[in-house]
Amino acid sequence: MPIEELQIKKSDETYSNKKQIYILDDDESVRRSLKLLLTSYGFAVETFSSADDFFCDVRNRAPGCLILDIHMTGLNGWDTQQRLIRERYVLPVIVITADKDDRFKDQALKAGAVGFLLKPFEDHYLLHMVSQVFNQTEARIFQL
Repeated sequence: MPIEELQIKKSDETYSNKKQIYILDDDESVRRSLKLLLTSYGFAVETFSSADDFFCDVRNRAPGCLILDIHMTGLNGWDTQQRLIRERYVLPVIVITADKDDRFKDQALKAGAVGFLLKPFEDHYLLHMVSQVFNQTEARIFQL
């Protein structure tokens, strides 16, 4: 899907109105490039190089979406996903990995991830997933 067709537009919203995205990846270049991409589409983005930093800064009722790498030093993506569940975080998770093991996609989705991308991926795939996450979140709010 071309980026122009996405229901994401560059935003002039105030910071407090922006949709929040958290990026958890131990690769600084990945964090930097994803932050640049997502902020250019109006998202508020916070990045973390470790799960410990993420859990110290982001409380379990924080709104938003988490983009989570699998292979990290310290607490890896699988363990992070389990801790999110155990501590009742409500964040939708999009898993990203450079590992080509076909079982990872199924494992990530079974563990509750809403999306899965194999690095390197094209920007529009991530933008599409993020757009779907926030559209579904808003739809759930209006259905209550």
